[in-house]
Amino acid sequence: MRGKAGLVVGLAIGYVLGTRAGRERYEQIKTQWLKVWNLDPVQEQVGKVKDFAKSSAMALPSTLWDSAVKVTKAATTRGTPGERLDAALEVGKDQADEVGRAAKTSAQAAKDAVDDLVDDASETPGPGRGGA
Repeated sequence: MRGKAGLVVGLAIGYVLGTRAGRERYEQIKTQWLKVWNLDPVQEQVGKVKDFAKSSAMALPSTLWDSAVKVTKAATTRGTPGERLDAALEVGKDQADEVGRAAKTSAQAAKDAVDDLVDDASETPGPGRGGA
């Protein structure tokens, strides 16, 4: 589905940039685009994407910070330098796995949000599809 949406967007951009119909046709396309963009269902989806981006942007840095704190604590515990190094390496490996899981979760959530957006957009009536 993502490939189809990308193709449609690419064709639309190519047409707008490459059109020889002149300024009048460009203005018609721009007007139609703004009508679609300003539809309530489209703006609802834009809001969902913005909210998702804000929440996802905060999830990964907090995981990175927590991981750095844990590794630092492990490296500064009591014991010989070799024991501290071993503890820091062990915690570091565990935290690297945790960061990897968080990144994978964020990436999957982003993919799901985009898929939902594309699905909702394809279901939304618009110009030429029996809608506004």
